Amino acid sequence: MLVTGSEILVPAREGKYGVGAFNTNDLEITQAIIHTAERLRSPVIVQISEGALKYGGKDLVNVVIDLATRATVPVALHLDHGSSYESALKAISLGFTSVMIDASHHGFEENAHETRRVVEAAHAMGVTVEAEIGRLGGIEEHIVVSEEDAFLTNPEEAQKFVEATGVDYLAIAIGTSHGAYKGKGRPFIDHARIEKCAQLLSIPLVAHGSSGVPAYIVERLRAAGGVIGDAFGIADEDLQQATQHGIAKVNVDTDLRLAFTVGVREALAKNPKEFDPRKILGPARDLMGELVEHKMRVLGSVGKA
Repeated sequence: MLVTGSEILVPAREGKYGVGAFNTNDLEITQAIIHTAERLRSPVIVQISEGALKYGGKDLVNVVIDLATRATVPVALHLDHGSSYESALKAISLGFTSVMIDASHHGFEENAHETRRVVEAAHAMGVTVEAEIGRLGGIEEHIVVSEEDAFLTNPEEAQKFVEATGVDYLAIAIGTSHGAYKGKGRPFIDHARIEKCAQLLSIPLVAHGSSGVPAYIVERLRAAGGVIGDAFGIADEDLQQATQHGIAKVNVDTDLRLAFTVGVREALAKNPKEFDPRKILGPARDLMGELVEHKMRVLGSVGKA
């Protein structure tokens, strides 16, 4: 069933579990996400970024909406990192049930102003809204933030921001980062900051850049001929702890990209003569489903639908 983000995230915050928000770019990724959610009876959020929307257009949106509408578990369709008011309105017109306006690169006043505009328009259409305060480092499509420009969320400022905008859920910078390279070794997650934000805010909180970048996936990628540096992700234990203190939405993109690539590379290496797309993409879909299942079990959303 296709629902808004709040219909999924408010119960998650109250129940102290997290819901995976997985990015998709095509049919196979979408199937891996929603079919796994069905099998595990887990609510789920499917995200489409502006880059993915440019790539797949209305066709990709229709795929997600069709699978979500026929699903027997709650599914929200979310615009990830919407860059403008116009982008958010376009997503709403296409059938998205949740949108993000990311004006975190602006100062507080402009961020709040742009967010409030989107909130007013979205709420009028029955769509819920995510915004961000603080800045995550790393790279994700058009989002490029250096270590020098990244800064963690100020809890008191976050409280003022929510009061000024009426946003439904808020992404906070707590030590996670976008991409496969999140630092040397295990990234530090500021749990005290999460707890302080949760004390001041009653709305669901969001953790971006939360892929685990499993070592075995990285090893399989290299073994299949892929080239990747010292890639590290967010530890399962940190995500589990974060869900106990207000983090309800956990964004995952890199893990699925890595799994997709591993599946395709291994299939072609196993049979270089293969040219049936189903036999090339099928293994990739299965491996992505395994990672989605792992994340749902870590976050505690299994059986919550």
